[in-house]
Amino acid sequence: MAFESEVVETSPLEARAAELNARLLGAHPSEILRAAIAEYGGRLALVSSFGAESAVLLHLAAQVDPSIPVLFLDTGHHFGQTLDYRKQLTAKLGLTDVRDLRPQYQDLATQDPSANLYKTSTDACCNIRKVLPLDRALQDFDAWITGRKRFQASSRLRLAVVESGEGKIKFNPLANWSKAELDAYVAEHDLPAHPLVANGYPSIGCWPCTNPVEDGQDARAGRWSGQDKVECGIHVTRTPEPSNNEVGGDI
Repeated sequence: MAFESEVVETSPLEARAAELNARLLGAHPSEILRAAIAEYGGRLALVSSFGAESAVLLHLAAQVDPSIPVLFLDTGHHFGQTLDYRKQLTAKLGLTDVRDLRPQYQDLATQDPSANLYKTSTDACCNIRKVLPLDRALQDFDAWITGRKRFQASSRLRLAVVESGEGKIKFNPLANWSKAELDAYVAEHDLPAHPLVANGYPSIGCWPCTNPVEDGQDARAGRWSGQDKVECGIHVTRTPEPSNNEVGGDI
């Protein structure tokens, strides 16, 4: 006996993401950024790690609108070089609204008072230092921009230019670009490199969980090396914390 195929309902948000993705699938990153700003205006933010490849997206965004809110997750575990780079790049590009997102004191006091939670649970550490602060900040926005690209890791091979998740529209303007295209853009615009790139770090997160990468490995192979973990949690489908939730739990 044949069974009727299950009908999967598409939410209005998913439908809008699919529509935008179809329209912008082959567009230049600058065009994608302009479309995002035209669509969402002040309800749009750019999230940046100020990591190894962040200069390209930040430069593109600064050319379109230097006042766009840029959200930086200051986890308390960043390399000193990353914090210096964040200041250098912000000034060089003329970005006027870079916001530092930090974990809440209560979350740290109750779950990571010794600042060594990463030794026992990287998921929990990422949750209170990255996921929860970003969820709280994004409550003020309807859409956000990321710097993810398909070439970075096997887990990102099907990355869409526009997608939906956690009640937001998410734009990935650099999804289609290759490493060669990024390098060419950096050279053309004389963008400063993150200091750790020259030391073998093609992807840079917090110092306890980031290692250099060997030749032939994915760019993100040095993130949580030796663990069954490829994302910190902010790009993993989940249920956002309620706005009045002050308790942490897993980029």
